[in-house]
Amino acid sequence: MLSLGPVLQTDRLLLRPPTAEDFPAYAEFMGSEATAQFLGGAQPPSVAWRQWAAITGAWVLNGFSMFSFIEKATNRWIGRGGPWMPEGWPGTEVGWGIVADAQGKGYAKEASTAALDWAFDELGWSEVIHCIAPDNAASIGVARALGSTLRRAGFEAPAPMSGVVWDLYGQSREEWRARRASR
Repeated sequence: MLSLGPVLQTDRLLLRPPTAEDFPAYAEFMGSEATAQFLGGAQPPSVAWRQWAAITGAWVLNGFSMFSFIEKATNRWIGRGGPWMPEGWPGTEVGWGIVADAQGKGYAKEASTAALDWAFDELGWSEVIHCIAPDNAASIGVARALGSTLRRAGFEAPAPMSGVVWDLYGQSREEWRARRASR
């Protein structure tokens, strides 16, 4: 199998570029209103496939993209996230999304910590943002736990998500490194 990028490890997770074998779990994730509510809403598999192809293709085009989050204990796909910056995006984002039965266990923070380290250290990013719906309390909590602060409220998302409003949370590489060093 072609390797599109690195494999990052945390205590409980592997973060690796997505594969075709991950798609059924991703399609189920995107087909559920509970997990897709803040990601554009539930999508049929045909739309989820196009999104998956964009995530996977970004690895080839940009040299980075979202990772699949694999739970080490079960070898199960539990989410996706990491560096994201398609054309017209408001900045260098690190995002996350976790399947419903794995939420509330710290996986989003754990995976995003590894992705932030990689984005700052390997990609050389100087800042990251997180595009979060104002009523997505869980993701706001993750962003704050990562040390990100509200940078801009009421940002209208770019096409094809025009009409969607986000709050942009974020932090600089220096802020991230200072927090990491103090732990």
